[in-house]
Amino acid sequence: MKSNWNYPTTVWVGKDRVKDLGEACHNLKVNNPLFVTDKDLVNLPFIKEVISEIKKKLKKLILFSNFTGNPFGENVDEGVKEFKQNDCDGVITIGGGSAIDVGKAIAFMSGQSRPIWDFEDVGDYWKRANDKNIFPIIAIPTTAGTGSETGRASAIINKKTGVKKIIFHPKILPSIVILDPKLTIELSPRLTAATGMDALAHNLEAYCAPSFHPMADGIALEGMKLIKNSLVVAYQDGKNIEARQNLLAASSMGSTAFQKGLGAIHSLSHPLNAQYNIHHGLSNAIFMPYVLTFNKSIIEKKIISICDYLDLDKNFESFLSWILNLRKDLAIPHKLSEIMDCSKLDLNKLSLMALEDPSTSGNPKKINQEDLKLMYQHSISGELFE
Repeated sequence: MKSNWNYPTTVWVGKDRVKDLGEACHNLKVNNPLFVTDKDLVNLPFIKEVISEIKKKLKKLILFSNFTGNPFGENVDEGVKEFKQNDCDGVITIGGGSAIDVGKAIAFMSGQSRPIWDFEDVGDYWKRANDKNIFPIIAIPTTAGTGSETGRASAIINKKTGVKKIIFHPKILPSIVILDPKLTIELSPRLTAATGMDALAHNLEAYCAPSFHPMADGIALEGMKLIKNSLVVAYQDGKNIEARQNLLAASSMGSTAFQKGLGAIHSLSHPLNAQYNIHHGLSNAIFMPYVLTFNKSIIEKKIISICDYLDLDKNFESFLSWILNLRKDLAIPHKLSEIMDCSKLDLNKLSLMALEDPSTSGNPKKINQEDLKLMYQHSISGELFE
């Protein structure tokens, strides 16, 4: 029953709240920020508009965007170099989970002397950090999936090992978050689906994690309800502001809730994301029903309680059917083999990586490497567990 509870930060919510970015910088006494976004976003009109407007309110703004999705430690190192060379005093990070993870890591690592891998989310490694030199962060998500804006960690790939590492420190949590649904309306249906399923995975796995955290449970339940009511709506009509706002909230809620723990959905995903650059939300969506059915004997009562709140028939099969039908409505493939050539996958290597992933310890059913290998095999064949 012993656990540590931590809750998110200042969050400014609503349409056009990105216009308050200058005020956020003023509140945090940030005068020379590093503006972090990725290569895919930096030239989009709405990002250019944000940059143009904030430049009017600041004496100096340095732009860093030399990275893409599933970022590497070298991307963080380069950003830290830019930060230091330009005497920056904070980070504005805007984009999807990868961009926000990189921005958070730059603000953190700019004050450290040890390599980033020394702060992996293992035991008390975070206590190795110099916490007096962690710079303020303003996070603005443009997708509704990872919830990195309310998280205390960054997911960064170690290129030498090919492993995605979770870098953790309590002060990586952004000081101000801006949730502006207008920034997500141009998100494609494909990415709306994948990121929305990522948010669902966070809320679902957090709720099913075995540790004691009733506040996280309540947040996760409401997060799932927002997704149930809004994900297909936003997928079909990307300009529906209410649906977009609900999904942004659910994404931040998922990240807040999963301090309670995650599970095998994420354990299985992280090796594929690092080794094959598969979109994290898409892999989570594919693995979801296989992990659910594998864990059924342990989580069935919890799943029935979710059904009660989501207005589904009160049985495990009803919840599973909702997940399967939701994936069909979002054009999410049922099998891993539908998105990649699985014939040459080294499942022994992947399952070992999955076993060593920090998410594994939060799975409600205790699992070993053979269990994870079996889940990979089922996700390739498309056969759910009985």
